[in-house]
Amino acid sequence: MHLHKYEKIWLVFGIGSLALFLAVLGVAAFAFGHQPPSHMTTVDSQNLSEDPLFSEPGLTQINESTYRATLIAQAFGYNPNKIEVPVGSTVIFEVTSADVVHSFTIPGTNVNFMVTPGHVNMAEHTFNEPGEYLVICNEYCGTGHHYMQMRIEVISQ
Repeated sequence: MHLHKYEKIWLVFGIGSLALFLAVLGVAAFAFGHQPPSHMTTVDSQNLSEDPLFSEPGLTQINESTYRATLIAQAFGYNPNKIEVPVGSTVIFEVTSADVVHSFTIPGTNVNFMVTPGHVNMAEHTFNEPGEYLVICNEYCGTGHHYMQMRIEVISQ
């Protein structure tokens, strides 16, 4: 089989580009610690009222500027549907679903993850600007999906 000079150049360029891409991806994943979240905490989605973490969902203060929000996504809403935190607070969201797959998205932030039944999904965000943040579900979860939302009120002290 005879390859033309230009075919050889493009073949070397394509394979070289692929090798460079995989090398950059590998360095980013392993050397810099970029990897998908691996929270392996599970719960019984049918008995969340008996789970120590989710029996009383809401906001708890961990230290002066850090809060833990334990939330339950369920048919067309979040429990609780509103939380208040001071400006500059870091909130660790721990969310599970009581029924089907939902999502937990705060537009304008980097918080965006799927909420699956039986798993505790986590994210962390620092709220530096006061105001009201809307949390929405981006996974179609039924006929009332467009009503599924909650609010995070960030207040200045």
